[in-house]
Amino acid sequence: MEQEPVLNAHNKQEYPPMHTAEHILNGTMVQMFGCPRSRNAHIERKKSKCDYQLPQAPSEAQVQAIEDRVNEVINRHLDVSIEFVDRDHIPPEVDLSKLPTDASETLRLVRIGDYDVCACVGTHVANTSEIAPFKIISQDYNPDTHTWRLRFKLLEK
Repeated sequence: MEQEPVLNAHNKQEYPPMHTAEHILNGTMVQMFGCPRSRNAHIERKKSKCDYQLPQAPSEAQVQAIEDRVNEVINRHLDVSIEFVDRDHIPPEVDLSKLPTDASETLRLVRIGDYDVCACVGTHVANTSEIAPFKIISQDYNPDTHTWRLRFKLLEK
């Protein structure tokens, strides 16, 4: 009989399509800008925001390219899968810098097809076909902290 992994408790209930879209956005930002995943995120059903550390604000063309890429990934209808791994078997592309110090030895990885993988205890859709189109609604940049804040929502299907 297989034993259920023991994970840290999760204290919030996400809206799975928005939370999965955040993963796609994070993967897109890492790939396009070489920056870390969002250091500060507030994910809600109606609209969400993420902060990224960037040396300068993205251009309007880059902002449109981010939105386009996220929607391309959504439209690929990728399966979202969960796997459990111990810390000795973490894939090199998984960033553990945001992991709490009291995180369990077994980690839950969320994979979005071949596009993104990260450690996460949240709720997600089973396939990106369940996510409505992604829309960037506003953005601003703080040059003092090199923080780019992006606000986004999911449109009606």
